[in-house]
Amino acid sequence: MKQGEYIKGRGAQQNTANKFSAYSYEMRDDFLEFCHIEGEAAQNNHTQYLPIFPKTIVNKITNPDAGMLYSMNPYQGCEHGCVYCFARNTHEYWGYSAGLDFERKILVKEDAPKLLEAFLKRKSWKAQTIVLSGNTDCYQPAEKQYRITRACLEVFLKYKHPVGIITKNAMILRDLDILKELAKHQLIGVHLSVTSLSEDTRRILEPRTVSIKKRLETIAVLSEHNIPVNAMLAPIIPGINSHEVLPLAKAVSEYGALSFGYTVVRLNGAIGQLFEDWIRKTMPDKAEKVLQQIRECHGGQLNDSRIGIRTKGEGVMAQQIRDMVRLAKHRYFKGKNLPQLNMTLYEENKIHWPNVQGQLRLF
Repeated sequence: MKQGEYIKGRGAQQNTANKFSAYSYEMRDDFLEFCHIEGEAAQNNHTQYLPIFPKTIVNKITNPDAGMLYSMNPYQGCEHGCVYCFARNTHEYWGYSAGLDFERKILVKEDAPKLLEAFLKRKSWKAQTIVLSGNTDCYQPAEKQYRITRACLEVFLKYKHPVGIITKNAMILRDLDILKELAKHQLIGVHLSVTSLSEDTRRILEPRTVSIKKRLETIAVLSEHNIPVNAMLAPIIPGINSHEVLPLAKAVSEYGALSFGYTVVRLNGAIGQLFEDWIRKTMPDKAEKVLQQIRECHGGQLNDSRIGIRTKGEGVMAQQIRDMVRLAKHRYFKGKNLPQLNMTLYEENKIHWPNVQGQLRLF
């Protein structure tokens, strides 16, 4: 592989330096040439699954723009490889790069179901929706092997506790049996990401995700079983999928989504460098235009950390997107609403727990 050559099947095309590390490395042309002559691979492009053992699993969210109060992530890093993913920066906390490491070094929390159960059994805990995949997709390819997400859903069902799921993978249908039971008690809401209706765009933007057709079919199946679905049309990237707001909204509505949300792409931390490198390799003719339009949405910068502005943007382009979103909701979602999850069953269920705390609540 030569310097600058496109790495097929990956979103990021490089490993950016970790801002927390005193060391960095680069792939030099002379090294790559040596590997070519010797017939050796310059780097291993296979995915590694690495076990980690956190002491807690539920995270309190203090970001007012997040739209959730609590989240949990069975995996850190994500093999889906979406080049724009905000979660890439968090991989640096573990000593890795936000680039290729984020897609190739997946940290696995096999103790997540036990940690979740211990959390839900806390005497002081009052039911609040806990969202699976607040950071990385709980139904990424690793889930097929480890089944941690399914085990966590079984815990939520056992304790009659509300749970949200954010994903872009049709693998969620594997757990339809549990989801239907949760839905009977109004304990589940699914947020399914659909970023484009173009497979060509999807393949380079989100290289290891399922097809758009399968995502729409997943919305339909969930909806047919009365499992409420909110479609995430996110992120909207000016010049790449910003023209698709109306057709995307129409499609997800027709397949059964009850609502949709959106964000305007922002390229914080290492993501700016990764995205710029990616777009110059995948869309060289329109790269500068797209980058400039993103900057126009964020005060002239790719990086935007302003609370209340960073997720929706500002300026003419961001206003055009807001106007299309407003029109789409009026046209395709009039009379549709995502139901609120049930917060009462968890407290009622406590008296039936086979432990001293539950028994004491009878007196």
